[in-house]
Amino acid sequence: EGYGPNGVAVIVEALTDNRNRTAADMRHYFDKYGGDLGTSGSVAWMFDSKGIILVSNDGSVDEDTIMMDALDAGADDFTTEDDIFEISTAPEVFAGVRDALEEKGYKFETCEIQLIPQNYISLTDEKDIALMEKLIDMLEDNDDVQNVWHNLDNLPEEE
Repeated sequence: EGYGPNGVAVIVEALTDNRNRTAADMRHYFDKYGGDLGTSGSVAWMFDSKGIILVSNDGSVDEDTIMMDALDAGADDFTTEDDIFEISTAPEVFAGVRDALEEKGYKFETCEIQLIPQNYISLTDEKDIALMEKLIDMLEDNDDVQNVWHNLDNLPEEE
C-alpha cells in the first residue's frame, strides 16, 4: 500500500517467493515515481471489496432478464454501460451469484473480486500524470505483482 504522486492511493497485490526482494522493488518504484510506500492499512480503508461480473451485451442477452437473474441470485447492483452489463456483489455472495449466472448460460467478460475506490482523485499536472502512469506501468510489469488498484480518475486509456 502506498501513495503515488499528489496523494493518489495505490494498493499492490503481490505473490512472491522472496518478500525482501519484492518489498525493495515496490519501495524503489514508489520512491522513483513521486510516491511513498505506506504501512499496512494506510490506504486499504479507502477501498471497498466487491465482486464484479461483466457480461457482454452482444444483443443475445435481454437486459431485463439478466438483471432479474442477477438480483435473484443475490447481486447488489446492476448497471448497463454501452455494450457491457455490470453486476456487483458483496464478496461473500460473489461465488454464488457467479455460479447461478453461469448455470443460466451467461458468458463473462470479467468475473473477479476487485477493490473499488470510495472516492477518486484527478490529477491536473502533466508531470504528475506522467509519473503516475510510469509508476503503474512499473508495478504491473513486475513478475510478482498480481493486481494494482488505485483511485486515480483521469488516467488515459491504454490503446
